[in-house]
Amino acid sequence: MEPLLQVRDLTIRYRSAGPAEGRAVEGVSLDVARGEVVGVMGESGSGKSSIALALLGLLSKDCAEVSGSAVFRGEDLLSMNERLLQRVRGAGISMVYQEPGMALSPVMRAGMQIAEVIHAHREMSWKEATSEALTLLARVGLPSTDRIFSAYPHQLSGGQLQRVALAQGLACGPALLIADEPTASLDARSQSEFVSLLRELNQSSQISLLLISHTPEIQASLADRILVMKDGRIVDQGSFDRLYSHPSHPCTSALLRRNRSAIGHENPQSENAAHEQFTP
Repeated sequence: MEPLLQVRDLTIRYRSAGPAEGRAVEGVSLDVARGEVVGVMGESGSGKSSIALALLGLLSKDCAEVSGSAVFRGEDLLSMNERLLQRVRGAGISMVYQEPGMALSPVMRAGMQIAEVIHAHREMSWKEATSEALTLLARVGLPSTDRIFSAYPHQLSGGQLQRVALAQGLACGPALLIADEPTASLDARSQSEFVSLLRELNQSSQISLLLISHTPEIQASLADRILVMKDGRIVDQGSFDRLYSHPSHPCTSALLRRNRSAIGHENPQSENAAHEQFTP
């Protein structure tokens, strides 16, 4: 498949730490094809989220040194200035965070926050942007869209907030969506519904996903390929079934097998149970 994103030898060092402790990511290379879902797994501190922030130019040069390349649609994200990156964020690459509060203002109505993004980036009138925001809220599965549109973030549940944040991320029709632990703050039912929504969006619109999650059953349900990270490096990669059955690094085995009962793998032949965990 044609690569949408090609990352080569990405290295990130945080300046506040010592030479060894500051290397959050070292020599990471990965591809994401058009319409592909690439999962990134690893323990906390393995460098997963640092990759996402570096791709969007959200690491200040004062706090982090970033090297390597990240070519998106033929242009290197890591060499872009802030003005060029602003054109890419939202319209080319969007991000959904673990905490929706990172993307949503507590003092603006939910729907207006989506409409504001549309109005700013898609040259629509406020009336057109409002109509499009309502359409997006319905697209991400929120019933009573008028009520949701008018609500403030504190009046919505965690699952509703995450869907509003997703609608905001989809507002400019990005080719790549980065989802950083998007279900971590949700209950089991909301997790299942949100994963199903991401799957439907990927299949219906061919949007590419870079799915950062340490949860094996979510990766099994969504990812075409999974990259396993440890100490800032990719130590293993492949399909969920290959990684589960024949891990090539001890970290992979530890991440996938310790949740055996949750995934439903009573033996290595029952991979389908993992894929069905988050299928309604």
